[in-house]
Amino acid sequence: MDFRKIAREVLDIEADALLKADVSGIEKAVEIAYNTKGKLIVTGVGKSGLIGSKIAATLASTGTPSFFIHPTEALHGDLGMITKDDSVLAISYSGESEELIKILPHIKRFEVPLIAMTGRMDSTLARYADVVLNIHVDKEACPLNVAPTSSTTLTLAMGDALAVCLMKKRNFTKEDFASFHPGGSLGKKLFVKVKDLMKEEFPVVDEDVSLKDAIIKMTEGKLGHVLFLDNGKVKAILSDGDLRRAMMSENFDLNKKAIEFATLNPKTINKEMLASDALAFMEDNKIQFLPVIDNNGNVAGVIHIHHLVEAGIK
Repeated sequence: MDFRKIAREVLDIEADALLKADVSGIEKAVEIAYNTKGKLIVTGVGKSGLIGSKIAATLASTGTPSFFIHPTEALHGDLGMITKDDSVLAISYSGESEELIKILPHIKRFEVPLIAMTGRMDSTLARYADVVLNIHVDKEACPLNVAPTSSTTLTLAMGDALAVCLMKKRNFTKEDFASFHPGGSLGKKLFVKVKDLMKEEFPVVDEDVSLKDAIIKMTEGKLGHVLFLDNGKVKAILSDGDLRRAMMSENFDLNKKAIEFATLNPKTINKEMLASDALAFMEDNKIQFLPVIDNNGNVAGVIHIHHLVEAGIK
């Protein structure tokens, strides 16, 4: 059996359904959703319900307040979650799902605008709706033409189309998206700053300390570096790399002053810098550790490249 051929046929059938989709109702659907003062409530049964949950999540994360209600739960009290300021997006390919049909009179009694997604324009759901998004398909990808496949793909895509249209209508930006996803990679890139990840406790030694004592301090600090400060400002930094280079020099002596082997006037970064920019700066300069300064130039903390990577900064 040629499964590659079967898979290709499935994808071709579903792609054809998307390309032939009727989007004639999208303008009014966008108008209803955009003018909704409350939330866009999504509801549906079975596969339509599963797709509806995803559509609600997509809408909510792209600027349209939304959540999913199961019709059965709605009949047993959850209808109270729908207010006069809301609108409803009801999904049923047949437009005749019993549980869904039962709540439609109550939705209309509240005079709540109703957007329908159905494949039957003459269905009960379509007749109740203020606007219909047509999700009719000529053929399911299922070889029996029974299991929802092409139709669920089109339903999901139609929900995405509605969400994207609303994003455009609202001038929804990537900063807006990130504010709804602070834990995601984009949120971290746009909002997490160096001060959120820096270590405020770090090893510091005096200018006249010996290399031996500096090594002890470095070991205790567990950062592989020690700082030399002058009135709160960084004067020099001694790294484990500096130590390795020092050990190879002819004048190496553990009793010598550590600052003789340190890097003077090292690079620093401001604590208000975005963590993603700090990572790029460290990678470009091949630096693993940097002092972090405040707006007055005083050392406020330190940051290691591992801190950025472990936090998921990219």
